[in-house]
Amino acid sequence: MKRSDYAHQKLDEMLRENRFQPQSRLPPERDLARQLDVSRMGLRVALDRLEAEGRIWRHVGQGTFVGPRPEKAPIQLSFVTANTSPAEALEARLAIEPQIARMAALRASELQISDMFVLVQKGRVSGDPAAWESWDGQFHRALCLVTGNRLLLSIFDSFNAIRRQRTWNQLRQAVLTPERREHYAQQHKNILDAISDRDAVQAELAMRAHIEDVARSLLDPRG
Repeated sequence: MKRSDYAHQKLDEMLRENRFQPQSRLPPERDLARQLDVSRMGLRVALDRLEAEGRIWRHVGQGTFVGPRPEKAPIQLSFVTANTSPAEALEARLAIEPQIARMAALRASELQISDMFVLVQKGRVSGDPAAWESWDGQFHRALCLVTGNRLLLSIFDSFNAIRRQRTWNQLRQAVLTPERREHYAQQHKNILDAISDRDAVQAELAMRAHIEDVARSLLDPRG
């Protein structure tokens, strides 16, 4: 096996095992080459292949990042996300995400379901609210991805943009106790169990219960 093929195989395994959080930066090339015992040239060939496959993206002077290259939001969408409150975002999510869960139960492949169970487990063992936020967003986005609907994915990405607002972060940080993170992780598993069983109705109901729970914890002073 060529060293570049070997490097591609090992990097592919690392990405599939979710050793790096989505959109996180990979180690420098010299460190990766040493870790994989390949030349810098062989590593670069492997990275070129992964970039062509949409598994990573690179920015000159900044490094190599996990996942597809983020698309720049249209000016109109950027304006909307910058001026949308958490309450409005949750209202929209409640209208859309239960249907996404229903569609996922009908369309997700076994491999996609397996990958999402990994994301749920990663979130469950995350040690702090910031890590939880990353895995939580990745799980919900993965559900949207399996629908194959690019418009829904674009809308969902606007939800994630809103989650990066300071107001949202302040609300989340205040309520994301270890107990609540565990509760949400169990709700994620309930949603996936229904999807794995191809029970579209239960998947929709489980997602609705989850989003309603999130909304209550963020917006109801009584918790």
